[in-house]
Amino acid sequence: MKTFLIAGVFSIAFGVPSIAQTVAERLNDYPTEARADYVFGCMAANGQTRIMLSKCSCSIDRIASILPYEKYVEAETVLSLQQVGGERMSMFKGPQMNQAFVADLRRAQAEAEILCF
Repeated sequence: MKTFLIAGVFSIAFGVPSIAQTVAERLNDYPTEARADYVFGCMAANGQTRIMLSKCSCSIDRIASILPYEKYVEAETVLSLQQVGGERMSMFKGPQMNQAFVADLRRAQAEAEILCF
């Protein structure tokens, strides 16, 4: 308790970001470009309407609240490499670790679809 009080006073006195800002930054760790890319892809697949813009934006916000950006990038990378043919890319189609990245993203997308669409 005393540590939090000292940290709060220190942050107010010296302009250090507060604990609330740290949480907000953690929840908003997806770069704008990544969010926009997701929304453009979502709208291309589902329709170019204002309603779909809202639903797709909701979807990436929900995914971002569930999955840290680093894990999102890992899963997207695995998915894009799985689409490439050839022997060299076969290593990305099988290992369980790769599938775990994709499974986490799929679960986040499923929750986002239920809540946003």
